[in-house]
Amino acid sequence: MIEIPAKLIRNHSATAPAWLDGLPAAVERYVDEWQLTVSGEPLSGEASLILPVVRRDGTAAMLKLQSVNEESESEALALRTWHHDDVVEVLEDDPETSTLLLERLESRSLDDMPDHVEATRILAELLGRLSAVPAPAGIRRLADVAAGMLEDAPRLIPRLVDPAERALTWRLVAQVTELLPEPGDRLLHWDLHYYNVLAAKRQPWLAIDPKPLAGDPAFELMPAVWNRWDDLVATGDLSRAIRDRFDLMLDVTGIARDRALGWTAGRILQNILWFTEDGDTRIEDELAVVADALYR
Repeated sequence: MIEIPAKLIRNHSATAPAWLDGLPAAVERYVDEWQLTVSGEPLSGEASLILPVVRRDGTAAMLKLQSVNEESESEALALRTWHHDDVVEVLEDDPETSTLLLERLESRSLDDMPDHVEATRILAELLGRLSAVPAPAGIRRLADVAAGMLEDAPRLIPRLVDPAERALTWRLVAQVTELLPEPGDRLLHWDLHYYNVLAAKRQPWLAIDPKPLAGDPAFELMPAVWNRWDDLVATGDLSRAIRDRFDLMLDVTGIARDRALGWTAGRILQNILWFTEDGDTRIEDELAVVADALYR
């Protein structure tokens, strides 16, 4: 028997109760099928159960169980498409359930690196390599995601109570509309931030937990821009620190500034619409600060 982490129960009790109820049986199934020995307490991401295990040959690994959705169903394909030296290795997978057996990495992430500027540089170098790879067939497309945002915007933007925030959000809509005819075709991680880059023995740093998407690499910048927020605040000039981090990522990746600003507007818009759909009537403070720093 395993104890399902409270965070996972909280995140999925309303949306995927059957999946939660089936986790103990699923663990038992894959431990038997892939000849594993459980070697530690279960861990939890926002949407997955992670269980330390050991393979029959003594190799340490991580068993990842997650519900099947657009984010999880192409994770194994993406990880096997990118270069082995940039991402965690898939040892086994079951496409029907999106269950993965992954190589065991260290618990230390780029979020633990004391120098946040150096952490950003490393992340940007990794982002550049990942987003140079063409997306394989079957990966969901940024074109469709962006079109969905534009379709939802007229319904959700009026829920914002501040006229200035509504005006800002419509400007973001305009920027996405302009870029939509050329959405790109690279294989994107979509969630490449400091927690999702872990230290390893075979390479200094490897990416984990992609939400694969086919699109423009400029859509990849926002997670790094507004994570490690306290480090930005600690500089004493938050707006400048945001712009400096953004500029560093452009310098390292070579992404064109106009497309970077346009697709980052898309990421800000996406978050505003998500939060508004969930009941918010004001733009989240950090999103507003990033938007002010980049677009004022």
